[in-house]
Amino acid sequence: MKNIKSWKKEEAAAFEGWDFSHLKNRTAEEKPPWDYAGLARNLVKNSGAVLDMGTGGGEVFSSFAPFRKAVATEGYRPNYLLARKRLGPLGVKVVYFANSTTRKLPFKNGEFDLVLNRHDAFNITEIFRILEDGGIFLTEQVGKNNLTDLMRFFNARPQFNVASFQRVRKGLKGAGFKIRFAENWEGKIEFKDVGAVVYFLKNIPWVVKDFSVDRHMEYLLKLQKKLENGKKLVFKENSYLIQAEKP
Repeated sequence: MKNIKSWKKEEAAAFEGWDFSHLKNRTAEEKPPWDYAGLARNLVKNSGAVLDMGTGGGEVFSSFAPFRKAVATEGYRPNYLLARKRLGPLGVKVVYFANSTTRKLPFKNGEFDLVLNRHDAFNITEIFRILEDGGIFLTEQVGKNNLTDLMRFFNARPQFNVASFQRVRKGLKGAGFKIRFAENWEGKIEFKDVGAVVYFLKNIPWVVKDFSVDRHMEYLLKLQKKLENGKKLVFKENSYLIQAEKP
């Protein structure tokens, strides 16, 4: 009963933007061999016009300041409002726009020399269009095999048809991009307590659809029993990074 009460508290805990500091010291996560933030920051230093797609609350993008010209998009209204508050004082124009693999972007041809996209959808043809010649597209994405074992544990199915690393790389080349760097990675994430799993799943709703403590109690109890038997709660992560250039 004590565990269930604490899980309910995790389910109701505040969450803003893309800030998982609430889970500090409660997860152990392997890191990919690249540093997205470091790569993006160095590219921004030499950029005259940068677009950050799916900026969330602007937590990461704000750390790349100062900017010459910068625009950010965000399609989730609470995050959009956070991003405006955080990025506005840095001179960033924040556009309320939900990216997709088919939607036309509300920007001019060749408007940017750098486009950043971390964990958001994108239309390859549109990225090519809005980049100037010699422009760079940097993206880090969740891979097709990300957390599939966690989904299976909760008897959940993937909610989206996630494009594989190979498919995206091929699509970029087919659109006319030159691939400067491309790497696929698989690693592990460990949750130190079941409450951390609750908080994680509640705030990443596309992993287990309609997740709630009450609805998924039997699986949470199985995780708790696993911990009590001395086993670890370890699941597989998959991501990839691609840096491409428009000739």
